[in-house]
Amino acid sequence: QVQLVESGGGLVQPGGSLRLSCAASGSRFSINAMGWYRQVPGKERELVATITGSGSTNYANSVKDRVTISKDDAKNTVYVQMNSLKPEDTAVYYCYAFYWNGVQYREVWGQGTLVTVSS
Repeated sequence: QVQLVESGGGLVQPGGSLRLSCAASGSRFSINAMGWYRQVPGKERELVATITGSGSTNYANSVKDRVTISKDDAKNTVYVQMNSLKPEDTAVYYCYAFYWNGVQYREVWGQGTLVTVSS
């Protein structure tokens, strides 16, 4: 079983930057892809960015010019650097991982970290 621990959320002013981190831990797993999604109360969870094991990235159109996703394979950690933040970026950000546990592919979500963009 893989667990995800997120960090880096908080309050930031409009135009500011924030970096979220998500570390995966467990035994006998191989990450195929990790990513970040976000959710605002009353709305569906939406993609922010994903990165595959080979390093291919995918970004939501709403953030692709302001967000960079990266990973550290040695630490099983994914990061998302968010710049030029806007009030509409306020949401709970969830980390996601798709992994192989030696028997089957599984997916797991983090507990979420709140990002508030406000002056």
